[in-house]
Amino acid sequence: MSSSQLVDRPVLTEEPPALQGGRAAQRKARARRARKSSLPARYLGYVGYFVGAGLISGAVVHYPLDPARYTRIAVYGVLVFLAATVLNEIVLAHHRPRLPRMLVVIGASLLLSFGIGMLSGGLQHFDDFPARGAVLVPLGITVSFVAYVIKDADTPWQRIFSLVGLTVLLAAVVSFVGLRQVAASMGEPAEGGGHSHGNAEEPDPDTHNPDEAPPTKDVPTPSKSPTADRGTSPEPGHNDGHSH
Repeated sequence: MSSSQLVDRPVLTEEPPALQGGRAAQRKARARRARKSSLPARYLGYVGYFVGAGLISGAVVHYPLDPARYTRIAVYGVLVFLAATVLNEIVLAHHRPRLPRMLVVIGASLLLSFGIGMLSGGLQHFDDFPARGAVLVPLGITVSFVAYVIKDADTPWQRIFSLVGLTVLLAAVVSFVGLRQVAASMGEPAEGGGHSHGNAEEPDPDTHNPDEAPPTKDVPTPSKSPTADRGTSPEPGHNDGHSH
């Protein structure tokens, strides 16, 4: 190449597209690393899972005591758990999933929260609600396993019907049969086993307790009649039915 050709050759003032794309990718990678290394965000995401599952577990077990109240608690738990899922699985993730996968993750996380809530709540309050706990524990095992497989991006959903899935199903069946036997031997405690959480009713004042002495009433003392001081002999001509 001659010197004249070198002089006439245009000078590149813009960066090559490959270099521009590389720098953009580096900026995105740095932003992802910054989000990933954010201690408050990771802490909130971690705590959100447990707080949400705890609220749901309490609501599932105590629902018969106050349906309106514990329905609200369950809704709060679902919202907290879903917020933690979005933070952990989308915001702090290395690769943000597409919209279809994002919806699958959110739905599976909702199912997972109820599965964990049923399992933990049924175990925690089994003594208070034996019959209910015997159903919640095996159901929680099955639901949480299915939801986790669907949620996990590295595990195909067909693994639900694998040997691991069969093992989980057998564990759920065995736990159901065993806990039903234990619940039958314990019996369901009256009035929720004393687990009222402040819903105990005040005793009825009109209800008499046999262990307590009956209340004394002021009985008016009859006044003496004018004939009380006359003795005990009957009046003349009084027939008392006794023949002499």
